[in-house]
Amino acid sequence: MSPLFSPRIDFRSSLYYSFLVIVGLLFIAYTIFQARFILAGPRITFNNDVANVQSERVVILEGDTANIVKLTLNGREIYTDKPGHFKEALVLENGYTVATLEAYDRYGRSHEVTKTFVYTPALQRL
Repeated sequence: MSPLFSPRIDFRSSLYYSFLVIVGLLFIAYTIFQARFILAGPRITFNNDVANVQSERVVILEGDTANIVKLTLNGREIYTDKPGHFKEALVLENGYTVATLEAYDRYGRSHEVTKTFVYTPALQRL
């Protein structure tokens, strides 16, 4: 009577299968690590914290972006440099102004940041 399963394990085959399992796990880990850019989506961060109430008519908005292909400020496309840094001037209207910065990635997802400003002209001395 011959046993169906032999308890004897060949060292070379166990080493070979262990190597395949380790390579497979490393491949899966690397794939998940690289997928973080796809899963994260577009990102916008501001470098300067601009106050909401302004006495100057022009405000400079600057910051960094990641994972984007298009960036708009109130519907108008603005451009970034290679590392993703942007710097754009925004002219404030009298009273209340809303600045909407929207970033799009190559998969069609978007991220929107809205900042509000109130322009109060400084009193001029005569």
